Amino acid sequence: MWSTAQASRLYPIQRKELPENLDKVVKRSDYPAVDVIICTADPTREPPMSVVNTALSVMAYDYPTEKLSVYVSDDGGSALTLFAFMEAAKFAAHWLPFCRENNIVQRNPESYFESNYSSSSEAVEIIKMMYESMKMRVEHVVEKGKIGDEYITSDEERQAFNQWTHNFTSQDHPTVIQVLLANNRSKDVTGNFMPNLIYASREKSSTSHHHFKAGALNVLLRVSAVMTNAPIILTLDCDMYSNDPQTLLRVLCYYSDPEIRSKYSYVQFPQHFHGINKNDIYACQFKRLFVIQPMGFDGLGGSNNVGTNLFFSRRAFFGSPSNFISPEIPELSPDHLVDKPIQSPEVLALACHVAGCNYENQSAWGYKMGFRYGSLVEDFFTGYQLCCEGWRSMFCNPDRPAFLGNALISLVDLLSQLKRWAVGGFEVGFSKYSPMIYGIRRLGLLMTLLYSQYAFWPIWSIPITTYAFLPQLALINQVRVFPKVSEPWFLLYPFLFLGAYWQDYFDFVSANGTFQMWWNDQRIWTIRGLTSLWFGSLEFLLKSLGILTHDFSLTSKVIDDEQSKRYDQGIFDFGVPSPMFVPLTMAALINLVSFIMGLAEVVKSSNLEGLLIQMFIAGFGVVNCWPIYEAMVFRKDKGKLPTKITLTAAFLTWALYIAASFIFK
Repeated sequence: MWSTAQASRLYPIQRKELPENLDKVVKRSDYPAVDVIICTADPTREPPMSVVNTALSVMAYDYPTEKLSVYVSDDGGSALTLFAFMEAAKFAAHWLPFCRENNIVQRNPESYFESNYSSSSEAVEIIKMMYESMKMRVEHVVEKGKIGDEYITSDEERQAFNQWTHNFTSQDHPTVIQVLLANNRSKDVTGNFMPNLIYASREKSSTSHHHFKAGALNVLLRVSAVMTNAPIILTLDCDMYSNDPQTLLRVLCYYSDPEIRSKYSYVQFPQHFHGINKNDIYACQFKRLFVIQPMGFDGLGGSNNVGTNLFFSRRAFFGSPSNFISPEIPELSPDHLVDKPIQSPEVLALACHVAGCNYENQSAWGYKMGFRYGSLVEDFFTGYQLCCEGWRSMFCNPDRPAFLGNALISLVDLLSQLKRWAVGGFEVGFSKYSPMIYGIRRLGLLMTLLYSQYAFWPIWSIPITTYAFLPQLALINQVRVFPKVSEPWFLLYPFLFLGAYWQDYFDFVSANGTFQMWWNDQRIWTIRGLTSLWFGSLEFLLKSLGILTHDFSLTSKVIDDEQSKRYDQGIFDFGVPSPMFVPLTMAALINLVSFIMGLAEVVKSSNLEGLLIQMFIAGFGVVNCWPIYEAMVFRKDKGKLPTKITLTAAFLTWALYIAASFIFK
């Protein structure tokens, strides 16, 4: 597994764009149209105001408004989300000209008003009051769980909400498509047209498989094709807002070149996060996944797909660069010219048709066209398949982050997300599209190694668990499993340890990390090997045997005040009694007991030479497990380790010790 990661270090690429020179290459009137797809699924876990801020930030791009369309994919089919965007459409009429006239760079309203903006202007205070008023209405409706008559201001709005009948549920409902803003009729307060803003919730039925996020994205690919059919598509997670209004111009620095446009499937920007505490205790930045390794991917032919912040060429979803796959109707073809307004009855009827839950039956969608089905990590799988088809891609990491998202501040949410990634990776690795079988014939050795690293990364749980338990149990039973200090093979172990850690530290610091961030990152690397990777592997096995069904768990974007306070203070949160904390606590106990007993043995017999490596591993484990000891013994807050987790782990640790004592006899 370590060797597969080395391929990313061979040909890293760092790109730089000069958007100020774009006008020398292409006229503004010749800019291509862009469709933005923002995905959300549950207003209780993904607050509508967060999604609204993301949409407003991209609607305010420095880009011709007649060429920009924003689609909100609400896979939860919530009237609350639609209400939030009706309010957002009204506020956009004031916010967009405010950003344009004042040359605002931070165009997410929430982030702008939280920053150190200048409040001397009366216009700023007025727009802030308007935003706070909108936010209060939306959050009040979400809290109540229904939309009162006092919030419905027109017959058109009432007609839209009447679609939510008593039979309407999140898993069983008809298609809902609502045009909130149309760039041929909707004007802001200064008289300028605004971008298209469309709310869409695909049809769902309890008898049909919906293919989770990949299915929702494919529906929006078809809906957007029918309504606007822009050649460039930006996909965003609901909380990943634009942090640079010139990002689209950076993309055009590449896509304005016809040769690049015909060979490259997407431009990937990294995920960056705000709200991360000083030392990033949960390693939420994922620097290797989002920054370090994509540069290596880029040098070998294409960046990995990380699920958001992607500018796709629509053509890439319809076959390889040399083999175009025609969709079932001409209106879905990337070359189709939409010649009717998006709010026309014919366009809306066809959009509803292609969003039907049975539309994909007996079609190539999800297999040869669009986002690919078959893995919970549809982003990785789709990027991998596009690469296998012959498409290239690129990675862009400008000095100012193009997008910012909310950092995870819950350890159990982080581990649950990593577990889903583990399941999805194995679904690719053990399928007929495995990089070791399918990919090697199409990608070459180096790219195969990189994709194999992600497909099989749960295998890391085996060596991590082995080093977390085996040397310690041997130490407790005074059994030597490593060479003595005086033996020649001893030098191999410090060489490998120091070499691997120094290389990792150098990569991390080169990506603007700090020592403390790196230390926490390697701690989380160990934690996930003992928790999410094992549980993900078990879940994959049970699903393969037909014992469990597929599930796609959303990561909560809701912020708890007490939890947030602990996170800001750098305190680990173990308050949720998750089964994943049991093996982690067992490892903490085993390392502590073995280190104490080993130290006593050294003091008693001065036998340090034979047990040095085992003592070092146990001591290293104790240092890394310090937050767990704090949560078990010293803390009284709600984030402490639940007593039943501690007792369960203690019992299993004792049982493991008894079993090991028989094995090592």
